[in-house]
Amino acid sequence: MHLAASASRTALRRRRGRLTAASALALTTGLAALAPQPPADPSPAGPAARALTVATWNMCGIRRWGCAYTGTAAAKQQAVRHLVTAGAHVVLLQETCAAQVESVRAGLGRTWQASFRPYGWRGGTGRTRTVPCDGPGQGAAGFAILSAHSLSSVGTVSSPQPVVGLQRGILCGTITAHDVRVCNAHLTVPRGDLRHPGREYRDGQLRALLAAVPGRRTVFGGDFNLRPPVPGNPAEEAWPAGPYRRYRECDQESAADRSGPPTHASGHKLDYLFTGLPLLGCAVHDTGVSDHRALLIRVDDAAR
Repeated sequence: MHLAASASRTALRRRRGRLTAASALALTTGLAALAPQPPADPSPAGPAARALTVATWNMCGIRRWGCAYTGTAAAKQQAVRHLVTAGAHVVLLQETCAAQVESVRAGLGRTWQASFRPYGWRGGTGRTRTVPCDGPGQGAAGFAILSAHSLSSVGTVSSPQPVVGLQRGILCGTITAHDVRVCNAHLTVPRGDLRHPGREYRDGQLRALLAAVPGRRTVFGGDFNLRPPVPGNPAEEAWPAGPYRRYRECDQESAADRSGPPTHASGHKLDYLFTGLPLLGCAVHDTGVSDHRALLIRVDDAAR
């Protein structure tokens, strides 16, 4: 979420409360068409390996960032597990805590892997410190990749970051069983540089992301903190040409389409998943415990 939350947005979070049994059932039912079978066997053999489902979700898990009324840590972890039960093989998470990621990974079983990277805060002196989560034992705040399959060649992608302010980032890894490169990107919010508040970072971060992914066998996205490149969007110029021209976005209905249903409580689409593989399905789901909705894409990884 944005670090400066409005009063109306906070009220919306308060009304949402926790993930209920009814919303969990609706999530599972809605995703049935996207991925009818959960990824019980991570081996690459058999028809199930033809399809790969990737989810991205900003958990709004750092309570002091305006997320105190979006639900408990336990409810957020349960929401991640429901995404997996409904069929997600890979989950890209933003605004989470190291302890939450490890708890979810352990609960999913020994075949699941996780890679976590902490956020940093760069101060006026140029020193960067790790951003902690709220409460004892929660570890660092950051972003992560959860995978039902082995991850290889995992690493962060160098990208421009604020001179003074929160250092987010880009994390990539290869899903070995599917030979698909996935990247989780959390881009800088507008006015995110306290020294240079008018400086735009998202354009350079997107270019760095595009340079890090292959031309076809990839799924990349995350919380871009950026509305789609449509007329009337004041930040349209922050979008390089590559994402929509070289790849297809989860909600993209045609080559010229740049729209999509909202993924954020503000009523805007801020979360994205792009791929060079054939698109089999796309779904947006409100978990009820974040100001962001989860976005899920299903791709055919048999295509070469």
